Amino acid sequence: MRPARENRLPPFVPVRALAPTVLTVLALCSGVTSMRYAFQERWEAAVVAILLASLFDALDGRVARLIKGTTKFGAELDSLSDVICFGVAPALVLYLWTLHDVRGIGWAVVLLYCVCCALRLARFNIMDQNAGEDGTIHRFFMGMPAPAAAGLAMAPLALTFYLQDELFRQPVACTIYLGLIALMMISRVPTFSAKYIRISRHYVMPILLGVGVLVALLTSYFWATYVGLAAVYAISLPVGVVTARRDLQRKSAHLDAADEGLDEDDGPHE
Repeated sequence: MRPARENRLPPFVPVRALAPTVLTVLALCSGVTSMRYAFQERWEAAVVAILLASLFDALDGRVARLIKGTTKFGAELDSLSDVICFGVAPALVLYLWTLHDVRGIGWAVVLLYCVCCALRLARFNIMDQNAGEDGTIHRFFMGMPAPAAAGLAMAPLALTFYLQDELFRQPVACTIYLGLIALMMISRVPTFSAKYIRISRHYVMPILLGVGVLVALLTSYFWATYVGLAAVYAISLPVGVVTARRDLQRKSAHLDAADEGLDEDDGPHE
């Protein structure tokens, strides 16, 4: 039997529709290339490749929404790419850099990180499909996003490059550190979602100026700026927990007030 006409793929697609998929493929290539650099012990290049994968990953979804080119194929490819770029690649880089010194324990933590990343992405895909229209699920991520986890995982390497000291290359400390990041990915800890942050028009110009300053710092003091950004994100984790708790309390107070109003309306009337 021939497939239904509406299920057939169109014979031609516009070139612009390929842009998000191309960015996803570039992210995948960057993540795999980081592993190649790690095997060659080119550690700085390996970290930069993972950062490039994060950049491409951040762009593909936004470009897809901008051109209204979001597809199920692109979403599935993006998830598979994220597992490799932010799950396998950072863990393997850290293992080759220092975790191999603790032998089986280091490899066990590498596997834990990869599995947690895959579970985190699978849970995110399900929650994204079941999200409410009011955005209550999307205001905060549940657990640490995979790209952010990869960025924090590379922080010990960045500190070593910046300080020119092997202090942060201690295998036991890095093993524990990677294990904590893995557990944070599958935790229920709320973390800020940048996609749904709204900015007042009064702050647009200062923010654009800040972006210019940030680019200047990255070009002049790359590793110091990287460490600073990682520290800012780490500080935002407890702030996100407190903010989410306050939002929940505020929402509960509004619901209680609404229930009391309904109870008054249902009372006896003369």
